[in-house]
Amino acid sequence: MSKDHRAELDRHLAWFEGKLPRRFARFIGWVRKPSSRLVRIPLAILLIIGGIFSFLPVLGLWMLPLGLILIAQDLPFLQRPMARMLGWIERKWLERKAAKRFL
Repeated sequence: MSKDHRAELDRHLAWFEGKLPRRFARFIGWVRKPSSRLVRIPLAILLIIGGIFSFLPVLGLWMLPLGLILIAQDLPFLQRPMARMLGWIERKWLERKAAKRFL
């Protein structure tokens, strides 16, 4: 079952990577590789901590979900909720894009 969530998470992340500017997409692609685990985990922890302290200048709430998405690559119990969250975001994105087309 965990493999299914991992595959779904990977699919959603690949979709979002395609929406990012090339430079950011390459960085995210590199961070997602299994060989980048020693960079991904500390980066994810820093983003989560930054998201918790989002009331401070420069830090923002956007850091928390990004950190959770990155650390979900290595923690199977987070893969399902992160895949569901990314699926919801992707659906809303596509619905909004479809609604704009009809205007």
